[in-house]
Parts: sequence; C-alpha cells; structure tokens
Amino acid sequence: MKFYIETERLILRDLQSNDFKDWFEMDSDPEVHKYLGNKPVTNMEQIENAFQSIQQQYTDNGIGRWAVVEKSSGDFVGWSGLKFLRQNTNGKIDFHEVGYRLSQKHWGKGYATESAKAALQYGFEKMQLKEIYGITNVENINSRKVLEKCGLKFIEIFMYEGFFNMQCNWLRIAKEEWLKYRI
Repeated sequence: MKFYIETERLILRDLQSNDFKDWFEMDSDPEVHKYLGNKPVTNMEQIENAFQSIQQQYTDNGIGRWAVVEKSSGDFVGWSGLKFLRQNTNGKIDFHEVGYRLSQKHWGKGYATESAKAALQYGFEKMQLKEIYGITNVENINSRKVLEKCGLKFIEIFMYEGFFNMQCNWLRIAKEEWLKYRI
C-alpha cells in the first residue's frame, strides 16, 4: 500500500482487490448512479476494469481515487480523492478534480465532505497543486453542497459530453482560496 491518510472518522488508502465485493455492491446500486448517467455496473468484470484504470492512474499520475474506510467498523464506505483528467472537459485539459462515490448506507454522515477535504489538503499541501476542480450533475444538489462546504466556488453549468451526456456544475478552488478557507 502506497497511500494512507487518516481523518477523524475515516481511513483513505489505495483501492485494493479485496475491495471488489463492496465496491460492486455500491456501484450496482441504481440510486448511487442516479446522477451518473444511470449506468450501474452489472458484473464484477466492470469493477476489475475500473480497478485497473485506477491502478494505471496511480502509476501514470501519482494520484487516483482512494478507498474510503470507516475507522470504527472497518467498512468500505466508497471511494474519494483526486483524479488527473487529461481529456478536454469544459474547455480545460490536464487538471485535477476532486470526487467521491459512497455506498447509499453511508450517505448523510458527512463522509463525502470529510474525505473531499482530506483530498484537497493532500492536493494543495503534498502535491503543491495551484487549483482543483469539482464536477457534479446539476440535479445532484447534495453533491454540489459537499463541494461548496469544502470551499469550491461555482463557476458555471456546462454540458459534460461523452460518457455522461448531462448538464453539470463546474466548480473550482485555488490554493490561495483554500488557504484562506482553512483558517
């Protein structure tokens, strides 16, 4: 394991193959995919492919989504963290995005906010990033609120084409803003 962070209630670490069962349970839930194009996974091979893609992100970019584990129970909560996006997204190429996906049974506990704040701190302090973006489906009010609680500011609505084909919120936080926000 290369990556490990503890927050007050969570452990953030590299995703591992022993996460597959819980990861599949999360990503096969239609409610989890309601704002992600309504495309829940249907077989374990899709999880294995996602895992390989994230492993490649770790190798190529030194960063990728992390497993989120509840300290008190050891339960897999979902994933969170930073991702380096190389494809053109809303006119931007080669940027870091903060994101999260949690199992429905862990919604409403503040875990998305807690893990996203840890990812931002890691991005700005350890990786010395200058800015980090966030993207949410315009209908996913709760996800936008999470990003705003973390200090990201709404910029605009854009059409996220390709896999998603949906209207999304585009949010951003610069390191200087984050430093002020943290204090």
